[in-house]
Amino acid sequence: DVYREQEQLKFDLHDLERWRDRIYDAIHKGEVVNDRGQTLVLNEEKGIDILGNIIEASILTPNATFYGDMHNLGHVAIALCHDPDHRHLETFGVIGDPATAMRDPAFYRWHAFIDDIFQEHKNTMPRYTVDQLNFNNVRVTAVEVVTRGSKTKNEFLTFWQQDDVDLSRGLDFTPRGSVFARFTHLQHTPFNYRIQVENNSNQQRIGTVRIFLAPKFDERGLPMLFLDQKVKPKTNLIERRSEESSVTIPFERTFRNLEAGRPTAAGDAMEQFNYCGCGWPQHMLLPKGNAEGFPSQLFVMVSDYEGDKASINQQNDGACADASSYCGIRDKLYPDKRNMDYPFDRQPRENVNTTQQFLTPNMMLQDVTIRFTNRIETPKIIF
Repeated sequence: DVYREQEQLKFDLHDLERWRDRIYDAIHKGEVVNDRGQTLVLNEEKGIDILGNIIEASILTPNATFYGDMHNLGHVAIALCHDPDHRHLETFGVIGDPATAMRDPAFYRWHAFIDDIFQEHKNTMPRYTVDQLNFNNVRVTAVEVVTRGSKTKNEFLTFWQQDDVDLSRGLDFTPRGSVFARFTHLQHTPFNYRIQVENNSNQQRIGTVRIFLAPKFDERGLPMLFLDQKVKPKTNLIERRSEESSVTIPFERTFRNLEAGRPTAAGDAMEQFNYCGCGWPQHMLLPKGNAEGFPSQLFVMVSDYEGDKASINQQNDGACADASSYCGIRDKLYPDKRNMDYPFDRQPRENVNTTQQFLTPNMMLQDVTIRFTNRIETPKIIF
């Protein structure tokens, strides 16, 4: 049991179990009950949002008393397992703070459990039909990865990079001034996607290019099972640089100087400043791979933008909106109306066991390798 009066925390593991069981029951029934006794259906369009608000739980949860606060208090329970009643005057473990939670191995066990709950909901959704996946008269005919400076096609190159980062803001017992630390992290050689698309509709079509990377083989060495561009008529070559990823932010924003340009008061300017730090680090866009060349598959799909757009006339014109797929667009709707992980967010249609069987004409698989070289690039000064 967690009972820490100073932090106004009082709950036990039985609470977490009850909330878990009630959430699973709601998923299997396909509906939840709000705090006014009304029924909310967990449908294809809004169900995942309702479930997310319940599990998190955010202030938008429809019934905090009944469904609780499972995700957040799960973090707290693990973070205080060494001193749940404050008798030793110990503070939280690292999993109790969002800034450090990912440093705790227990974080990944807990989030695997949370992910399983969402997957349970996704498994109740209707499977996508061919018509829902296809983009009529648009075909992906070729996919190629070109790594800059390399003559080998369809090969990603990774290596180690050293960089310096200023840690002075995290130290309150030193004289004023910068405190630099040098660290080694994964890096990759920049590359371009080259995607050839054929439009046989004799008119311009607008599509969304969706790219996924996955291992080609599982841990047993067996093939893995399946568990905005304007396209002119005829053939189009779409080329996209890796730095233009919609999930990443550049290195300089990941390890930015938090004093430079920082607003002096809370408000909209401070929210914008904090938003500019959101995004997956560009240097972590690719997995490490191995020296032999880790075999993977690149999945490319062009979907119909008419079914993708979140709203009419919503432009991605805000500052720091380059990681919009990861962070959304500030003060606007999430830029993709489709479900996150579409088209892989649901069970495949009947008799589809591999990704190859899943493909429709607007999709393509390309075998690629990820080759790691055990070398260290010298640091670049970012301050």
